[in-house]
Amino acid sequence: MSKLVWSLTKGLLVSNALFTSLGYVDGQQGVAAQYLLGLGSSAQGVGDITGPVVETNLMGYASLAQVGTGLHMRQRSRAFIIADAAKPSDRVVFINADIAMGDSGVRRSIVSQLSSQFPGVYTNDNIAFVGTHQHSGVGGFLENLLPQITSLGYVKQSADAIVAGTVRAVQRAHTSLAPGKLSLGNTTVLDANINRSPSAYLANPAEERARYEFDQDKDMTLLRFDDANGNPRGFLNFFAVHGTSIYENNTLISTDNKGMAAFLYESSVEPAAMPGNTTFVAGFTQNTANVGDTSPNTLGAFCESPGEAFDGQPCDFETSTCGGTAQACHGRGPGFRISDFESNQIIGDAQFQGARRLMSSTLAPVHGAVKSVHTYLNMATHSFQLPNGSTAKTCPAALGFSFAGGTTDGPGAFDFVQGDNSTSQNPFWQIVKGAITPLPSDEQKACQAPKPILLNTGAASTPYAWSPSTVSIQMLRIGNFVILVMPGELTTMAGRRMREALRAKLISSGVIGSDAYVVVAGPANTYAHYVTTKEEYSIQRYEGASTIFGQYTLDAYIDKYGSLVSFLADNASAGVVPPSDPAPPDLSGKAISLQVSLSALRALPVCVAFRLDTHSLFYVYVYVAFTSRVCAYVRMLFRFSLLAQTAVVFDAAPIGKRFGQVLTNVNTTPYRAGDAVRVQFVGANPRNNLRLESTFLTVEQQVNGQWRAVRSDSHPSTTFKWTRTNTILGTSTVDITWTIEGGTPAGSYRISYFGDSKPLIGSISSFSGVSDTFTVA
Repeated sequence: MSKLVWSLTKGLLVSNALFTSLGYVDGQQGVAAQYLLGLGSSAQGVGDITGPVVETNLMGYASLAQVGTGLHMRQRSRAFIIADAAKPSDRVVFINADIAMGDSGVRRSIVSQLSSQFPGVYTNDNIAFVGTHQHSGVGGFLENLLPQITSLGYVKQSADAIVAGTVRAVQRAHTSLAPGKLSLGNTTVLDANINRSPSAYLANPAEERARYEFDQDKDMTLLRFDDANGNPRGFLNFFAVHGTSIYENNTLISTDNKGMAAFLYESSVEPAAMPGNTTFVAGFTQNTANVGDTSPNTLGAFCESPGEAFDGQPCDFETSTCGGTAQACHGRGPGFRISDFESNQIIGDAQFQGARRLMSSTLAPVHGAVKSVHTYLNMATHSFQLPNGSTAKTCPAALGFSFAGGTTDGPGAFDFVQGDNSTSQNPFWQIVKGAITPLPSDEQKACQAPKPILLNTGAASTPYAWSPSTVSIQMLRIGNFVILVMPGELTTMAGRRMREALRAKLISSGVIGSDAYVVVAGPANTYAHYVTTKEEYSIQRYEGASTIFGQYTLDAYIDKYGSLVSFLADNASAGVVPPSDPAPPDLSGKAISLQVSLSALRALPVCVAFRLDTHSLFYVYVYVAFTSRVCAYVRMLFRFSLLAQTAVVFDAAPIGKRFGQVLTNVNTTPYRAGDAVRVQFVGANPRNNLRLESTFLTVEQQVNGQWRAVRSDSHPSTTFKWTRTNTILGTSTVDITWTIEGGTPAGSYRISYFGDSKPLIGSISSFSGVSDTFTVA
């Protein structure tokens, strides 16, 4: 198979060279085509990466209780390939994935498959794997232990879905390579983000803050892809806003505001196409240069404390607390009075409208070479020189006490608060933290200061590394447009400093001119948490406490990325690569899963069961005093987990029923716009078949006597919810809801359900069910 693909690749490269030699561009001869463009789209759409939508923890808030119960919108990878038409081997691949963040293990698998299928074409250097940083997707795919804790270990089915769908998207983009043009532009988008840590932002120098109108970037940058005739094929859009419009109490897999914006744009271009089946590709990318301290909950943070005098009042400015604790402080989105899904629609629409303004305006043409550079950097041991000549160093990873205080998007628990950099913490937590990760050395304390260390994750390696030490450093150049591909989340001011420093270095080195655009995309390739300014770090709000490599993290990144600028020059020597630290270790062989061990974990009479949240939460439940039996129970649990069967055991229909049979049918009276149509079926576990590139449901309209699917499980107007009704008997139900949109044509409709059941003995088999016909008036 790989030989066949490589033969096709060589043929394509030859044809590309032929295009160039003939001077083909803009549909005519005589003007050289600058770029070959490929977008991850075809008649089949972009790559579906939706993992198990039930019985798996969601990634982002990392709450043990946030376990998937169904689906709101499918996750997808959108791939964008740009090659120099004069030298097609100079190309880059930008993958925009509807996941919380990139990961070293997932990227390793993607690079391995693509480099095998396309030898010498797609490599570790030119593939950027970028997450939209949404918090409603399937979890369990990251290879370090810390983010696996709430997913009860590694979920191979989740990681495999991301890899397969992403590779499929790149294959489709490769197949669609054709001469085209690129152009760039900026606009301002208001009312789509706020700064959730304004007190930390105020720690930055007043003269620096005075240069900017807002304490959060409102700029949106768009890279437009046109075919040779000037017809739009898609775009990459960069705007900073956290993917936390949908709250932590949601259990339906979705794509948050970036995925919503993509749906709105793609469906506006091709309204008759199903989501994921459009030829136009809208990539709404996270501008990680400034996402770290953003929030889409634009009404601000308020106390939800019924019965208290401060109920409904703004949270404390410095600590984001209500009555001294963080639990009741919650950010409110613009649709707060309706639902968080309404807020998600509004924030997604704001980005959609900004992109539409740019696509309808005159943009500046992109010109110049296509280059990429990639290296690895061990941030646990990195020493470097600051601009003033002094030497600085980063530290092994550690999280501070304010990490457990959470954010206004996802508040913490107990007595943890943000903005606490004191050294006299509650003695109870001093004891507990030593039971979770190794206690920090004096050298580590000094390196991480003024952060008081709660979790010394850089020293935790049992059963394998809790946090990354080595990160991916990558830059992509597309003419006068440069993308800094970042492994972490930079705060607003940190991103501004990073972007300005690299832009100045690129210009002064002669790599690009004064018309240069520089953006930062991520979290990408590796997830290394947050990056603040040194001033913000001293405040130790959530973002500072989550800057895991210490106060010089930003300076280290600026120094390292700056050292790679020459590799993007027009005359950069082919085959010459920058020095690199060893790649992160492959942890896949050590991966464990505790998915079916949750009941055993809860049943332990002693030990520590904890909840770690990459976005807010740190819960520790200590059931009894520590005893010598603790370690024995933990070892027993890990041994059991290694043997755990995480697959579905079996499904069964209730006596006298069959899979797909309707339990609750539609109304006989007509429905109208705004009404919710609900149908319940005898179900089976959706983990039996992820139905990638397909759907668990359709809403069908009768047209000229034929049934035609008009909605799927990727439309925001539909929901698919699975409920286990009896674990012992293996029975379950599926509830499908369609909220009828305004403008829906009157007529006859029905709802279909597609499932797969697993018997106790035998093979998985497919089935379907269909509701009665109903009328939309």
